Amino acid sequence: MDKEIAIIDSNSLARMGLENLLEEIIPTVTIRTFGSFAELMADTPDMFVHYFVSIQIYLEHTAFFLRKQYQTVILCNAETQAQLPTGMLSLDINQDEQHLVKSILKLHQQGHKSGHPGVRPNQSPQMPLQNDLTMREIEVLSLVARGFSNKEIAQKLSISLTTVITHRRNITDKLHIKSVAGLTMYAVMHGYIEADSI
Repeated sequence: MDKEIAIIDSNSLARMGLENLLEEIIPTVTIRTFGSFAELMADTPDMFVHYFVSIQIYLEHTAFFLRKQYQTVILCNAETQAQLPTGMLSLDINQDEQHLVKSILKLHQQGHKSGHPGVRPNQSPQMPLQNDLTMREIEVLSLVARGFSNKEIAQKLSISLTTVITHRRNITDKLHIKSVAGLTMYAVMHGYIEADSI
C-alpha cells in the first residue's frame, strides 16, 4: 500500500504550498489535503503515516492527534512553536524554503532516530541509485544543497560557470528533480551532506 501524508489546514494557500514542497522532496509519497478536520474524518482518518495539521485545528481536536503524537506535525509560527509542550513535533511555516526543507529533513531524521514511524523515500525511478551521478556531479549537487550559487560553485571547484550549469542540467535530468528543495532532500537522503550543513 502506498504511504500517504495528510495536510489539514483551513488556509488553501498554506495547504497548496506545503503539498507542492512535500511532493518535491518526498516524491514517493502520496499527499492528500483537507480544509477541515470534518473533511479528514469523512475520509479514512487513520490511514496516514503523517499528519501535518494547523495549530488551530490541532487545538480543537487534540484528543485525535494525541493518539497519533509521533505521526503528527503541528504547523505553526516561531512564537507558538516555543509554547508547545516538549516532545511535540512542529514546523514553523513562516520560514523561507531552504530553512523549511531543513526543518522537514530534521523531523524526518528525528523520527527515525527515536524509532517512531516516519516516511522513508524508497528507491524508485524518480530517485535513482547513487552511482547514476559522476563524482563531479555529486560535488556540484552537494554545493547546490548547501546553498551556493552557480558562480560560487564555479569558483569553489575551479571550473567555468557554463560547466556548472551543464552539470546542474545533467543532475536534474538524471534525478528528475528540478527544485533546490528536492535536490537538497536527495543529497541528504543519500548521505552526500548532513542536514545540519544546509
